[in-house]
This record gives sequence, structure tokens and C-alpha cells, in this order.
Amino acid sequence: LLGVACRNARALGIVLVAAAGNNGPKAPYGYPAAFDGVIAVTATDAKDGLMQQANRGAYVFLSAPGVEMVAPSGAGSDVVTGTSFAAAIVTGAIANLLNAAPDRSADWVEKVLAATARDLGPKGRDSDFGYGLLNIKAAATAKE
Repeated sequence: LLGVACRNARALGIVLVAAAGNNGPKAPYGYPAAFDGVIAVTATDAKDGLMQQANRGAYVFLSAPGVEMVAPSGAGSDVVTGTSFAAAIVTGAIANLLNAAPDRSADWVEKVLAATARDLGPKGRDSDFGYGLLNIKAAATAKE
């Protein structure tokens, strides 16, 4: 049912982002990230290395910082790690792209993020980093 909802949302032009998961390299695919039409995000550290406990798989689309990040908490702030925090960064970047040009489609967002990502790991898209590290500066200046 959630897979159908994801496909329907994407068909309506909604950009969906989800965390790839934090269950390790041998874990099953993380859902909803692995559903078609969802941008699955994994986490990298300060040296652009993959978060050790991140899920892996062909569904991983993009990487973003997510290891030892400072985040707001009830106590003020806390240091956090996980693909969820990386997914939040990608979501914010997409919000900025769409704010700058609201007529951009979900397909355009996906294509520009893939085309402008900084390749990490093996050349091209891979099961660890996806297309690579989010490069919002390049994405924001990409041509239509």
C-alpha cells in the first residue's frame, strides 16, 4: 500500500525523499526509500566516507552529510548520526531548488541532483553512494 502511495505521489509530481537505512551493508533494502520514485539518501562523514552502518543497494540514489552532525534537541543541540539526517539535508536542498523555480518538475529535480552530484566510490552510480555527494551549488545553477 505504501509503495502504491509513493508511485501515485510521484505521478502527481511530488518529490519524495527517504533515508536509505542504518542497518548495515548486508541489511535488506530500506523502505520507503527503495520504492520507485523515491530519492533514497545515504550518509557520509566529514571525509566523504560512507557511514559504516548505512544500508547498501541499487536503490541508493544520493549521498549527503549525516555522520556526527549537530542538530537541535530538547536540550539545545545534540550530535547525531544517520541516513535520516542526510535525507533532511537533501530535502532542504530540494526545497530551495523548488522555491527558486516552483515550476520545476520532480523529474527535473531528480535529473539535476544525479547530474550534479560529486561522484564518490566506483565511477558512476553505485550501491554505496548512489550518484554521489549532493552538490546543491551545482544543482542550483544547472540549466533547465
